[in-house]
Amino acid sequence: MSEFVYSRSYRGKVKAVILDWSGTTADAYVVAPAVVFVDVFKKHGVEISMAEARGPMGLRKDLHIKALTEVPAIRERWKGVHGKYPGQAEVDAMFADFVPMQLDCLRKYTGLLPGVAEVTQRLQKAGIKIGSTTGFTRSMVDILEEEAAKQGYRPDSSVAGDEVIHGARPGPFMVFKNLDNLGIYPVQSVIKVDDTTSGVGEALNAGCWGIGVARYSNYMDMDTPDQDKSLPAEEIQRRLEATREILRKAGAHYVIDSIADIEPVIEDINARLARGEKP
Repeated sequence: MSEFVYSRSYRGKVKAVILDWSGTTADAYVVAPAVVFVDVFKKHGVEISMAEARGPMGLRKDLHIKALTEVPAIRERWKGVHGKYPGQAEVDAMFADFVPMQLDCLRKYTGLLPGVAEVTQRLQKAGIKIGSTTGFTRSMVDILEEEAAKQGYRPDSSVAGDEVIHGARPGPFMVFKNLDNLGIYPVQSVIKVDDTTSGVGEALNAGCWGIGVARYSNYMDMDTPDQDKSLPAEEIQRRLEATREILRKAGAHYVIDSIADIEPVIEDINARLARGEKP
């Protein structure tokens, strides 16, 4: 009996890139959902900061609200106002408010990030499929896609958090649904790009390559899309390095500033695949 076991390995190239929305392709600094989380809690009588609102970013939005109600400081604040801790009924009520509030303001935050339209069009012309995953619901993604198309970004597939049974990131199922939509396999030929740790986890749990993008990430902790214009370069650099470190520690195979920088990474992954490497 042989002492060696032989297994097949994929030696082809990258076939698909799956992109997040806010902070990755559009909505610099992920302001759109953050401001609405703050407003939803305020509507229910409880103040939370933008930084607190950002904490669980990347989760499906109902689960994000639930995660916020489990933050000890927010729970105590809630009890101080309402006389009891928030439970699932309170989460459901806030999510019911969140959806129309998010839909109402979403178009204000649909500007594409620099280079997104150009790089995605180049990848598509090269035969690489573009997919997308998000914590937004389908009704919200419809708005994102409509506005993105006007600016030159048209993914070949998009999957919303409420379109799979287990839509919570870092679960991998939105990636898998994209691959089903696109007819793409094996998973080693796929790259998932995200600005959050839950999105990086989505890539790792799917078994594909994970790239973190830092420059317009949730973790840059900006209250408005143009706050960076009023900050000194040293402060932006400090936040950028902190964001890169968060994404590296989450397990990203690569961390880049923007998807405009992705093409050299794809070439590197192609070389690694040709050597028989896996994510």
